[in-house]
Amino acid sequence: MGGELATWEQILLGVAAVLILLFFFPGAKRMLEESREKEKDWRGVLLPLGLVVLFVLLLISLV
Repeated sequence: MGGELATWEQILLGVAAVLILLFFFPGAKRMLEESREKEKDWRGVLLPLGLVVLFVLLLISLV
């Protein structure tokens, strides 16, 4: 099904990848800086996530 990409396709994919990285880098940098400040918020995420995992395991065990 898949063959070799033409040279222009490889260049286009490379340019698109660089543009995507440049577009998302400022937001990702700010997100990482803010996450260092709010390490205690992980408990608020992990508790509901753990409850969902336990509920899914319960449902799987009932089948």
